[in-house]
Amino acid sequence: MTDADLARRLASEAGKLLLALRETGPADPAALGDLGDRASNDLLMAALRRERPDDAILSEEEADDHGRLAARRVWLVDPLDGTREYRERRDDWAVHVALAIDGRIADGAVAQPALDQCFCTARPPALPPQATPLRIAVSRSRPAVIAANLAAAIGAVLVPMGSAGVKTLAVLRGEADVYLHQGDMYEWDSGAPAAVAQAAGLAVSHLDGRPVRFNQARPITPDILICHPAAQAGLLAAIAALL
Repeated sequence: MTDADLARRLASEAGKLLLALRETGPADPAALGDLGDRASNDLLMAALRRERPDDAILSEEEADDHGRLAARRVWLVDPLDGTREYRERRDDWAVHVALAIDGRIADGAVAQPALDQCFCTARPPALPPQATPLRIAVSRSRPAVIAANLAAAIGAVLVPMGSAGVKTLAVLRGEADVYLHQGDMYEWDSGAPAAVAQAAGLAVSHLDGRPVRFNQARPITPDILICHPAAQAGLLAAIAALL
């Protein structure tokens, strides 16, 4: 099984588990979120250790083993991206499984179980055309500080939603044109979205245009911009004027 196919299979399986738990699990939202995080992580960690025993893993729900810094291949796992949305029984939560090789994103999958969808690097979708005005997907709980000013400057509209993965899938489905995040997020948040976006032909960078690197000693992605390649230069210039 290829790395991309493995990522897709595991993200889909974890998503089905999370949907089942939401039907049968505790009524208390906090308890449901904790159970979902734990159960999905257990499934993903067991499967990766079985299928790729020589690879390192960086998961939100595991203590960081810094031995990963010496590894060429590192899996980036977010068992439940958007725990708040999951426990509120919304649709905008996801499962992230991605692989970085030598610090660069290589393969991955983002599942949005509530919509029965999983996007992976092996079968990227055709990019939909951009809309006018541009629609920028931003966090519903902590939107980028510059988001409102950027939208005003370029005549765009903001589309708030949960989960970094869901925001990226929104661009791939044509429900948004840009995903903008400003403020630290972890590599397990950004890895799988970057993988599926890149495979589909979207541009992925930091807000200053630098490429996004993974398996860093401090596994943080301070910001990210995902957009159509044709829009990247204009967006980066507009962002630079605001920073």
